[in-house]
Amino acid sequence: MNKQPLLILVICFILGIFLQDRFPLDETAVFLIIGICLLILISTFFKSYFLFKLKPYALGLMFFGVGISLHFFNGFSSEKTINSQNETIVFKISKKLNSTEKYKKYEVVAQLQKEDFNSILFIPRINEELDFKHYYKAKVYVTQPESPQYNFQFDYAKYLQRKNIDRQCYLSDEFSSAVRNDLSWNEKILQKRLEVLQNIDQSKMSPQSREFLKGIILADRTEIDSEVAQDFNKSGLVHFLAISGTHIVVIFGLFYFLCMYFLPLKWRKYVIILSLIFIWLFAAFIGFGNSVLRSCIMLTVYFIYVLLQRKPDLLHSLALSAFIILILDTQQIFDVGFQLSFTAVLGIFWLNQPILKYFPKQDNYLKKILFNTISISVSAQLATLPLVLYYFHQFSFISILANFIIVPFSEVIIVFSFFMTALIAFKIDFGLINIVYDFTIKILLKSIHWFADFDSLFFENIPMNLVEVFSLFVIVYLLRFAILKFNYKNSGRLIIAVFAFLMVRISCNTIEYQKEEILLHDFYKHKVFSVKKGNEVCFWVENNSNVDKITKYIINPYKSSRRLRATEVKFFPTLTQKVVYKGKVYNIN
Repeated sequence: MNKQPLLILVICFILGIFLQDRFPLDETAVFLIIGICLLILISTFFKSYFLFKLKPYALGLMFFGVGISLHFFNGFSSEKTINSQNETIVFKISKKLNSTEKYKKYEVVAQLQKEDFNSILFIPRINEELDFKHYYKAKVYVTQPESPQYNFQFDYAKYLQRKNIDRQCYLSDEFSSAVRNDLSWNEKILQKRLEVLQNIDQSKMSPQSREFLKGIILADRTEIDSEVAQDFNKSGLVHFLAISGTHIVVIFGLFYFLCMYFLPLKWRKYVIILSLIFIWLFAAFIGFGNSVLRSCIMLTVYFIYVLLQRKPDLLHSLALSAFIILILDTQQIFDVGFQLSFTAVLGIFWLNQPILKYFPKQDNYLKKILFNTISISVSAQLATLPLVLYYFHQFSFISILANFIIVPFSEVIIVFSFFMTALIAFKIDFGLINIVYDFTIKILLKSIHWFADFDSLFFENIPMNLVEVFSLFVIVYLLRFAILKFNYKNSGRLIIAVFAFLMVRISCNTIEYQKEEILLHDFYKHKVFSVKKGNEVCFWVENNSNVDKITKYIINPYKSSRRLRATEVKFFPTLTQKVVYKGKVYNIN
């Protein structure tokens, strides 16, 4: 507690959130906890040797209780049953989401009669783009998201519930619009961002370059080509496209460098303050995503330490940023991006310096940038690997090589992309610069596609449960000591941790292989019948089914959840109505 008090208190706070989410307490219990927290807070003002000894534990308990209480009040549960029907609603958009093959998707705030609610709106792709400066009136088909049929499927209803959304609306007719005169400052900023995105769409670059530019600077990947997105995923370079700490630091450095170039050195403190203000304005412009907000807070805290002439502390900055984000919205702890972002920073703190010692001496600026970029990338990858396997069940060994080659050029690409965005935002058109940028991004995307084509090094449907995740984190924790000093003690502890993980994994596999399971899956208007025996499963599908989508949304998740090694897909004979298996009848139609 003496070395990292804030980090420990934030961990207690997070544990309280998890407890309340997993085992919800009622209102009476929560108010009792609030009372206990107030008593602990009051007791900290009394000077007593006994209370002084208990103070660290009491503060941990208080933050644990605060986590429970805040998550209770931040929870959202819609007990109202929504009947699927056509309704006329008035709405405004709050966020644009990733488009599908058929629809554009938006988060909207809607009004039905006298009821206000949040919803996901689906409109056909052929329709015009919606914006923030209009109210819209439309006839829609309203439905309520349903929880998945089985535990191996993604719980989209729960995901939406964490965002206070309990409905989905499908546009069923034309809509009308009216100009708004009540735009908030946030909505004005979002509208300006949307206009910049539209300017990029009208530029003369190739579609792929335009979508890359929108993603890497303005955090908009809503219209990115599915093949390009798959290339980034399979090559392990998706972090390069997402706005992260690297982007914020590079943009901060760019603004700082430009200011220092024109201003005297004695104004350095004011330049730092101006640069911090600039990145906060930039963060507001692109939307306060988790990684963006975390990076801005950490960078701000870091330079506050610098301005106060105190030694910066990465863990204090990290803990403070997590605490601020979670106080604003405790549901963010369950966001995969939040978890990956903070885990990556912890990994960099824990492994970067030990790994960096194995590189050649950094005797010039170029080597320093190159080796630091590589070591930071490897550290972040190792730290986030357990969560990546748990959530996405895939990993590519080519990602290690891809990061070695591509990431060192990330700073140049980010600066170039930021410069291009600024030109387009002010409608300054330099044809030659557009051509150069387009050519550069095409080369980059082709290189990433080349890495993604190494299918033999790409593994998917990797089973992973929480026990295995924690076992892997123990290995990552012990890895630091083995890298710093490779002796019998450190290497022995690491080997024991690896064997412990293997034992856990073999045990989980063995338990799963003992089970037999017969399931009837609903997939839109189709039925999928599966029979699992040991580590093998056979799926039976209808002839007119979309096998690719069934594979993506049913077969692959089931395979990774049940730790299967072999899968087989067969088709029902035409006009099949029922299936009889082991004396039980299953209706197919």
